[in-house]
Amino acid sequence: MYIINTINNAYIYMNMLNCNCGSGWSEYAHLFLRVVLGLVFFMHGWQKVFETGIPGVTGFLGSLGFPAPTLFAYILAYGELVFGAMMIIGLLTHWAAKYHIIVALVALLAVHAGNGFFVSTGGYEFILLILAVSIAIFAMGPGKYSVDAKWGKGQGAM
Repeated sequence: MYIINTINNAYIYMNMLNCNCGSGWSEYAHLFLRVVLGLVFFMHGWQKVFETGIPGVTGFLGSLGFPAPTLFAYILAYGELVFGAMMIIGLLTHWAAKYHIIVALVALLAVHAGNGFFVSTGGYEFILLILAVSIAIFAMGPGKYSVDAKWGKGQGAM
């Protein structure tokens, strides 16, 4: 009897480990990743445009040695705001993801790489995650619940 119970329990545990209980949620995963990434970029753009201001962003970029810091401040601040909103609704998602990948790579290399891993020390932990999500959305496409899908741009990578 003990052996039968052990085999039965092993079968139950194996089924639990091999569950595909999340398989019906994949389109919602697209939506969730896209909306959260878009919200992060939108809010950072909002902060740069309406709180820090372009002069503050210009000063920060200048301190990093960026050429034409005013030009890049506008591109960064308004790009985060606009492409963040586009990512939220899934409009031209492929292009928004490209923008986010570029911004994340520049931030990773120019700002965070020298500060170690952890975000608490200004490290690259958070920006690495943003880069990974941006690449995933770029590769997977906008998903079913997006303006792109409604306009026939497809659900996969474009």
